Amino acid sequence: MTSLLQINSSIFHNDGQSSHLADQFVSAWISKHQETELVIRDLAKNPLPHLDAERAQAFFTQPDLRSEQQQKLVAESDRLIDELKSADIIVIGLPMYNFGIPSTLKAYFDYIARSGLTFRYTEKGSEGLLTGKKAYIFAARGGLYAGTPLDSQTEYMKHFLGFIGITDIEFVYAEGLNISEASKNAALAAAKQQITDLVNQ
Repeated sequence: MTSLLQINSSIFHNDGQSSHLADQFVSAWISKHQETELVIRDLAKNPLPHLDAERAQAFFTQPDLRSEQQQKLVAESDRLIDELKSADIIVIGLPMYNFGIPSTLKAYFDYIARSGLTFRYTEKGSEGLLTGKKAYIFAARGGLYAGTPLDSQTEYMKHFLGFIGITDIEFVYAEGLNISEASKNAALAAAKQQITDLVNQ
């Protein structure tokens, strides 16, 4: 059985354009692969506290030396990592806010980037441990950024996911959504076609 983890990060929950695109892909995927087990994580509906010194110290402390409070803080991170480890496919709905990724998604990344669990340091540098997974990223943007210096998301997502071992990544962009109704409709139609093509590969 294939396990699919869908991560939505739009502040508008299911009403966000990035969530719509992710939903379209997941629906099409499941219709073609009905044995798929789906897990949905909505980072706006259930946001994670941003990383602070107390949490970071709990992550860095050896398990047998953690206090009861540290164990509670680490447990949430452990659950997220176990969820990610179990997934064969990761689908991320990615809006652009002020030229960057949503802060809720950054917080999620801070919780899952843990040495010895999702990556490790070696004499040759860092090594990602979550290999053998496929990621699909659905990027919704009001303006036109792909392929320009203002696209801070694409390389960041590649670098972070690659850091934890996920290197097989497909991007679907829907850009110019705020330029005009015609631009929006054309972008969403193109993204929908790309979704169909990806599912049918």
